[in-house]
Amino acid sequence: MKSVLSAKHFHNEEAAYAFVEARLWPQGPVCPHCGGVERISKMGGKSTRIGAYKCYQCRKPFTVKIGTIFESSHIPMRHWLQAIFLMASSKKGISSNQLHRTLGCTLKTAWFLSHRLREAMRSTDTSPMGSNGGAVEVDETFYGRVEGAPKKGRTAWANKNVILTLVERGGSARSFHVDGVRVADIQPILRANLSPEAKVNTDEANAYKYIAETDGLNHETVNHSKDQYARYWNEVTDKVREDGKPIVDTTTITTNSVEGYYSVFKRGMKGTYQHCAEKHLHRYLNEFDFRYSNRVSLGVDDVARAERALKGAAGKRLMYRTTN
Repeated sequence: MKSVLSAKHFHNEEAAYAFVEARLWPQGPVCPHCGGVERISKMGGKSTRIGAYKCYQCRKPFTVKIGTIFESSHIPMRHWLQAIFLMASSKKGISSNQLHRTLGCTLKTAWFLSHRLREAMRSTDTSPMGSNGGAVEVDETFYGRVEGAPKKGRTAWANKNVILTLVERGGSARSFHVDGVRVADIQPILRANLSPEAKVNTDEANAYKYIAETDGLNHETVNHSKDQYARYWNEVTDKVREDGKPIVDTTTITTNSVEGYYSVFKRGMKGTYQHCAEKHLHRYLNEFDFRYSNRVSLGVDDVARAERALKGAAGKRLMYRTTN
């Protein structure tokens, strides 16, 4: 059995461009300058760069890289595709140092690659979580230390980066770098991301209880301080079995799914990446959210996950700017 990385588009530049074009232009080339799709032809001169097209509506040349995370990059497209697959298939991530050794590029190039791939993995899905009464688990965790903050503070999170995560049970995850665990920090995110029908599961924190009462959420808790990590709610339905007895619907109340997400996130951040500046934390959250929301248990294997990351590269150019 051949390795996935033995595919031609990982080693041949023309095949790599053809692979990307087939996924970003499924209906054929589209001019990024004028949006034209008709009078376009591939440039074929001896000195023409690979993947170049010309639009005869606006008279401008272009490649599939324009308007994506690949734009203005001198990195070979085959190396981009290798990096995408390695990041998408590594459950706890792959460090820039490892990418630099594997791809044979400089460490700066590997860092450039990895941050742009995290941007490609950023979800643009804003649909409410927990539609049709689905369970959404909400919890927060603390990571790293805020730059310049004292080692000891008045609260457990005073000097930590606070992360709030919503996990739709059997579905996707959305994580946010927030200022704290107060109602003012959490409530706007829950209002923006939860469906009114969602069954919200949290721990016993008072902030969630207050938000649930204020916004009328269908809210259940587990009490971690008393070593309670799951409880069950039995509800008699209108349906009956063959013997005439009613069918009982058992609802599990737990935050184990979001805790499982955090276990992978922290192992990746501490074991693989080891250090993350506060200003970059949201991009690492994009990466871990993407892999969780496109995991094998949802029918997405490594190859399909990498292709989804590639499709996310369109329209997300990320430029490096320094402050004056």
